[in-house]
Amino acid sequence: MSKSPILTKQVITWALYDWANSAFALSVLAVLFPLVLGNYWGAADGGAAVTVRLGWVTFAASLVVFVTAPVFGTIADAGGYRKRFLLIFAVVGSAMTAGLGFVGQGDWPLALGLYLVASVGFYSSVVFYDSLLIDVTEPRNYSFVSTLGFSIGYLGGAALLAIHLWMLKSPATFGFANTAEAFSFAFISVGIWWILFSVPLLFFVPEHHSAIEVRSGTIRAAYAELRATFHAIGKYRNVAIFLIAYWLYIGGVFTVIFMAVNYGQRLGFADSDLVAALLLANIVGFPATLIFGVLAHRFGAKKGIYFALLAYIGVCFWGLQMTEVRQFYIMSIVIGMVQGGAQGLSRSLYASLIPAGQPGEFFGFYSMTTKFAHVLGPAMVAIAAMLSDDPKWVLLALMPLFLAGAVLLALVRLPDTGAEPR
Repeated sequence: MSKSPILTKQVITWALYDWANSAFALSVLAVLFPLVLGNYWGAADGGAAVTVRLGWVTFAASLVVFVTAPVFGTIADAGGYRKRFLLIFAVVGSAMTAGLGFVGQGDWPLALGLYLVASVGFYSSVVFYDSLLIDVTEPRNYSFVSTLGFSIGYLGGAALLAIHLWMLKSPATFGFANTAEAFSFAFISVGIWWILFSVPLLFFVPEHHSAIEVRSGTIRAAYAELRATFHAIGKYRNVAIFLIAYWLYIGGVFTVIFMAVNYGQRLGFADSDLVAALLLANIVGFPATLIFGVLAHRFGAKKGIYFALLAYIGVCFWGLQMTEVRQFYIMSIVIGMVQGGAQGLSRSLYASLIPAGQPGEFFGFYSMTTKFAHVLGPAMVAIAAMLSDDPKWVLLALMPLFLAGAVLLALVRLPDTGAEPR
């Protein structure tokens, strides 16, 4: 029997949403917002104060999604509304991102508010995007297709960030009077990019409906389904163990991502070097994540995740002794090599473990676990910045997360579905 092709129209258009929303993940979350918050909106305050604000606003956004993601997932499953929910959150997130381009100097409270809503839109849309993975390909292809999405996201994020870096280095080339105008337009361009490249998914990605019904009292019924999902997960040993392991190590992964620029700022590195280093990380991330997917397709997602966690432990040790900007470049390259693989393979492994028929609900719980991990990391960063002016101590708290996550991951039994090799 011949095997169906992997790179179908549905797969490619599904992965294109990673191209769309990675503009926010890279340009805004990882680079532009931390830079502008420290140098423009909150320039009158110290570096530790900016770190505290960045940590707590990220904590708040993650907390909102942590609470709401399973509910939205249940509702979406019941009515077949996953693509509609994705579009709603993408529109809200892109609009708030564009709004950041109109925030004046020193107005950090407004900037934090817009960023909070934009982040909720971003993370919530990913709940439904992740759950559509099982609609576009077969279980044996989950690892490759999932990492394909992340790799395309790296390419798209790097493409737009490269333009932003050019704008910041030469504002006059683009008709801007100064870098402040360039920064403002950068936020607007991310909002446009995000919504523009979200459109193909709505037309070409299929959405299978669930047999679950939410007849009345939607929110109450959704929380009832959440309780049922929680109890159901308890019956799926692999799912439960994986989620605990994932909660631990992905919290460390996320903290490294969102604090990298702020960490470099506090060590005194130039903004242009920080942007260039993150751009380099994403350029490296495109082929590296594809390679992760190909190797995982052959050798299994667990082995790929183990390799990524080992690299993150090395990054933490490297960051503790960092004093020169060239070391920041090296750290960024290593992160770029493993970041997409860790996230993409986690998503594909989870997709192979969950029962059929409830993708939105179970991926809502997956997203809730992700956001619970995201709540932990930013809170750790904010508290550390409140207690000490030395940013390096935060890295010490991340290493146990990677180690404990790897130990628990070893207890997850691989499903006999063709998604993982024996």
